[in-house]
Amino acid sequence: MPRRTALTAVLAVLGVRLVGVLVLVVAADASGRSAHARLTRWDAQWYAGVARHGYGLVKVTPDGRHLADYAFFPLYPALERGVGALTGLRYVDAGLIVSVVATAAAAWGCYAVGERVAGPRAGLLLALLWSVLPVSVVTSMAYSEAVFTAVAAWAVHAVLRERWLLAGTLALLAGATRPTGVAVVLAVGVPAALALRRRRSRALPGLLLAPLGLVGYVGWVSVREGSYFRVASGWGNDLDGGRAFAGWVGDHLSGPTPWQGVLLVLGVVVLLGLLALGVRDRQPLPLLLLSGATVALAFATSGYFGSKPRYLLPAFGLLLPLAVRLARVRPATGAAVVGLLAVVSWWYGAVWLLGPGPP
Repeated sequence: MPRRTALTAVLAVLGVRLVGVLVLVVAADASGRSAHARLTRWDAQWYAGVARHGYGLVKVTPDGRHLADYAFFPLYPALERGVGALTGLRYVDAGLIVSVVATAAAAWGCYAVGERVAGPRAGLLLALLWSVLPVSVVTSMAYSEAVFTAVAAWAVHAVLRERWLLAGTLALLAGATRPTGVAVVLAVGVPAALALRRRRSRALPGLLLAPLGLVGYVGWVSVREGSYFRVASGWGNDLDGGRAFAGWVGDHLSGPTPWQGVLLVLGVVVLLGLLALGVRDRQPLPLLLLSGATVALAFATSGYFGSKPRYLLPAFGLLLPLAVRLARVRPATGAAVVGLLAVVSWWYGAVWLLGPGPP
């Protein structure tokens, strides 16, 4: 792996995110609000609460729902607790440090996968495209998306190198980070099972380790609370096969703002088109599994639909077809495209976080 290009990718991504935070600071100050408060609100407070007190907090909403902190998987608050112990920072501020470091690791991981599949230039563009997604501001928050993307990217890279013990360990960590860790478990477990069928016994640790983080945490919560899925249901995150999402899109199409419904449909079509391009480009199986499973999980669950875009952030493989095609044009053209997307991302990130609801 060309280390200089990898370093360029990491520094460029961190620079993009730094400018995004500065834009948020200016916009928040102009509206009399705090950028820090926006970066550490909503889920960030739940994670910090777990880091501070452990699990067991349940809040009852005015409509009678029970919101339990068991819905938040343990790796991110554990990292907050560790950084907080080392630095003396409040846990929620330690979370911001964790996210910065994880963003660097995720950028490197995206580059490493792209470089291995399509060359250094495509790897660099893949990392940059991931960093300029409109929802990428969430990687600057005290949220778990940056950690999850980093673990997912390096897990895929480990599978591509047939480093099964490392791949299984990273999949275990992904399963301890978010419920969508199942996508990483599949991205590691399925190739490991296929390798075992070809009598490659070294893949066995990957197959055995991959599901342990997810199964272990879900099982632990189920023992304590009766069912993890009941906890998730309290937050409205039920696995319904996409029925709630389809209804939401239908409501927009038939409501006073049908153009929003049209945009939602177009968004789904674009995602499926990118996935199809990945298949056409013969992307490696673990990358396709990660992208496909992430997309499927995002739309097959109910819940707060405004969060759907950030749930897709770890599906960086969807951007590889674009990175490959940009790598074929003149560098100036590629830079202009990334620059334009960065401006849109900075603007959207500020508007999104200064809006009324959680991302």
